Amino acid sequence: MSVSQRAQSSSKYDTPDAKARVAKAIEQLRPVFAERLSVGVSVREQHGRGEAFAQSYLPDAVIWPLSTAEVSQVVKVCNEWRVPVIAFGAGTSLEGHVSAPYGGICLDLARINRVLEVRADDGDCVVQPGITREELNAQLRDTGFYFPIDPGANASIGGMIATRASGTNTIRYGTIAQNVMALEVVLANGEIVRCGNRARKSSAGYDLVRLFTGSEGTLGIVTEATLRLHGRPEAVGSSICSFPDLRGAVDTVMELIQTGAPVSRLELLDELQVRACNAYSKLSLPEQPTLFMEFMGTEAAVTEQFERAVDIVKSHGAAGLEWAFDEQRRAALWKARHAAYFAARALRPAADCIVADVCVPISHLADCVAKARAQIDAEGLVAPILGHVGDGNFHVLFLIDPNSDDERARMDRVYDSMIETAHRLGGTCTGEHGIGMGKRDKLIAEFGSSVVDLMRRVKEAWDPNGILNPGKVFDL
Repeated sequence: MSVSQRAQSSSKYDTPDAKARVAKAIEQLRPVFAERLSVGVSVREQHGRGEAFAQSYLPDAVIWPLSTAEVSQVVKVCNEWRVPVIAFGAGTSLEGHVSAPYGGICLDLARINRVLEVRADDGDCVVQPGITREELNAQLRDTGFYFPIDPGANASIGGMIATRASGTNTIRYGTIAQNVMALEVVLANGEIVRCGNRARKSSAGYDLVRLFTGSEGTLGIVTEATLRLHGRPEAVGSSICSFPDLRGAVDTVMELIQTGAPVSRLELLDELQVRACNAYSKLSLPEQPTLFMEFMGTEAAVTEQFERAVDIVKSHGAAGLEWAFDEQRRAALWKARHAAYFAARALRPAADCIVADVCVPISHLADCVAKARAQIDAEGLVAPILGHVGDGNFHVLFLIDPNSDDERARMDRVYDSMIETAHRLGGTCTGEHGIGMGKRDKLIAEFGSSVVDLMRRVKEAWDPNGILNPGKVFDL
């Protein structure tokens, strides 16, 4: 079956009994939600897939709740009729998290999107799940704080929590898991619970906040989150430097980290990705492996760090680095990195873009990236490489002809090899994208069936009817 055929696959649950149950649930919910419940095909298609995942499974209906109470009401009805419920944020996830392989009702949380409280004295805030990270930071602009977790896309906070998002600032601020303090969650039976607190540390009981964070909507639906905020730095400096080979770029990353430099971002683009960015963003960067770096602190401290970085990058083959403090020049320097996904797609506009994601210990990063590049070229594929190399995470953007089973098979060989290498070296099959539908077999390869069965037993205990985002993390 070709990728394009897979994209049109019908739901796995298409039986008379399932259809009857979902019809009963919709009938019961329609008077409550009226125009906020849609069964229109175009609306369902918009909610049937995220980014970069070929398969699209449509829900039977989409509902836009306005409160935690309404989310609870929908979940209670769906649990009564054993109808799947799929929480939907901004739709930017990459492993099929928001598809509905068993049909059911999609809960679009975009309208539950307020900042409920900002506590500047404590450096935290309370938000609803539908607010996006850019909207949150816009509302925090005058407080002196910001929320630094940046997965690249303008994702919703609820979606970021569900997939344990990280991104470009992870090297300094950690993932979202280190920045979520408390949650309000609707469980599979519709019960509303709160876990965590605003204290900076706690030894009280099981850490349920961390269990919900990264559970991909399979254990509960987040309806409120308390987030740790960070002070805006006095100065931020950004730089770009190019290297004659990948080894020099990655070795620079390792040395910068080992020296204890206060780096906030370390991003790598390989030569093909730089070529794509030059064409797409009308830039003139050298078409070589390129590092994007950012330092934060006082202006004097950042200047000192850049002066040290110049010596390091030169020792690994770079001619030097261009750096800037002011916002306009910094924005220009980062333009290529922020547009990298769209630039890569423009290399082959009609292609499907499958975004691979592995993470390895930093000492093995150079070899892993070089091996992936060699295998891609040997298979004759078009696939730029980029990554958050400061934490050992890199991505391959496979541009695949949707009508070519052969290209898909060649891509699978490369991707499988990347994951096998990552596992052998003590890494992971996904640094930040999650499991979703796309990597369920890789989760077993990473942890073994006993550990995955333990995860499954948690799911069965908390969601005995299996209604919360079924078919994700592990198959049913």
